[in-house]
Amino acid sequence: MELIDLSTLVILGLTAFVAGFIDAVAGGGGMLTVPALLSLGLPPHVALGTNKLAATFASSTAAFTYYKKRLFSPSFWQHAFWGTLIGATAGTLLVDVLSTEWLEKAIPIVVLVAAVYTIWHPHPKGDNNQLPARCPKLPIKQWSQGLSLGFYDGVAGPGTGAFWTVSTMSLYRMNILLSSGLAKAMNFTSNFTSLVAFALLGHVSWALGLTMGACLMLGAFIGAHSAIRFGSRFIRPIFITAVVILAGKLAVDAWF
Repeated sequence: MELIDLSTLVILGLTAFVAGFIDAVAGGGGMLTVPALLSLGLPPHVALGTNKLAATFASSTAAFTYYKKRLFSPSFWQHAFWGTLIGATAGTLLVDVLSTEWLEKAIPIVVLVAAVYTIWHPHPKGDNNQLPARCPKLPIKQWSQGLSLGFYDGVAGPGTGAFWTVSTMSLYRMNILLSSGLAKAMNFTSNFTSLVAFALLGHVSWALGLTMGACLMLGAFIGAHSAIRFGSRFIRPIFITAVVILAGKLAVDAWF
């Protein structure tokens, strides 16, 4: 890869900061960072692997913040954790065998579909401020959610955090703040799992990933604290606005 000039690094850093903030608030930061990396001319495998390195910083910061504020219970969501880990591993290994040409065409479409879904899918009402009651169906729900969303994050990734938030509110009727806490923890799990696999396969640009990761981390820190402080009235407008803008950008880049 050619040497990246300073101005490009600054733009990538600012993009990563905004993406980290968005991701911590409502998910979907990858809808911004993946196209930014692809715009540098990186091979899709390397762009996805580098994005995982950067995203791991942001998701770890947000996940720890929610955990510290007691908005995530690791023991309660252990089935979701194992499902996510297995799904993300399988998805990443699948990406490695896909052709570069196919990925170049598919990634913008996947990101756009993810964005459109998050806008037009009816947002479930989640008013419960407590964890759902334990029942025989709970492990099945967690495994299904973890395997499917972990697999998607391993294959592509953009919008995973948003999908976790929306599906959690729908499945368990928890409020958006508790749902976001679970989303960040599981997003970190799949990001880190995929990162390990991508690194072992040699699909990571460490310099770019670490630079963007530091900026994502700062954005995620501010975003998570903002979400916790201001609640759903703050989260929902940013979620909708971010996805609308990103979906429009991707449509222009992909077809015009």
